[in-house]
Amino acid sequence: MSYAQINGVRFWYETHGAGRPLVLLHGGFGAVETFAAIRPALTRRRRVISVDLPGHGRTADVDRPLRYESMADDVAALIVDLGLAPTDVLGFSLGGGVALRLAIQHRELVRRLVVVSAPCRRQGWFPEVLAGMPDPDEAAGDQLRGTPPYQLYQAVAPRPQDWSRLWVKTGELLRREYDWSPEVAALTTPTLLVFADADSVRPDHMVEFFGLLGGGHRDAGWDGTDRPDARLAVLPGLTHYDIVDSPALPAVVLPFLTHTLNTPA
Repeated sequence: MSYAQINGVRFWYETHGAGRPLVLLHGGFGAVETFAAIRPALTRRRRVISVDLPGHGRTADVDRPLRYESMADDVAALIVDLGLAPTDVLGFSLGGGVALRLAIQHRELVRRLVVVSAPCRRQGWFPEVLAGMPDPDEAAGDQLRGTPPYQLYQAVAPRPQDWSRLWVKTGELLRREYDWSPEVAALTTPTLLVFADADSVRPDHMVEFFGLLGGGHRDAGWDGTDRPDARLAVLPGLTHYDIVDSPALPAVVLPFLTHTLNTPA
């Protein structure tokens, strides 16, 4: 458990377990504690490095906006600083967007990529999810006071009074339009997409995302030789809000991280 000074940000990270590294990136308003339920299963097989993203958890806010692209650059610099490359990366929700941008912008650093409950374009969310994205207004952040994310932030943040700033910056980030489809289609990093069957991401977008990665275009053949290196998992009985607590998540992630690819990495 330590800090690293990266790109003007004092990043908090924690390391657990031993073996090939796996970097975990949490969702919006989260922290390393997001993965507490599944971390024991992961650390039995991997060296797990959990990171608090800028303005989240124990990583204090700095005077710049939150952007997927800049956070991906930050995580890339941290990976290099810690000597982890090439590493496996798992990102959930907002962290899934950061992980995806990391693989796009710094593909040489990412061995295998796991994107959990995140789209590759903003319109992949359900319309009601888009409508409910945080309003970038400090006063609106009060509605989360007393909730688990707020309580965690108050307990661990270097400046608990920055909660309203995090709310505003996250709202600004989530309300920006993006479509990374062309870059995803050019991605060569072996990728596993994981969603809940009652996720905040539309099922048709799950298939679209998988298709951009080369999946779902043909039968794999009796021996699987025509199967793409991309994988798609839809976990039953879960939602966007409890998928990271389910043992079903490491149960699909760990085999993906170790299986033999059709195309050697």
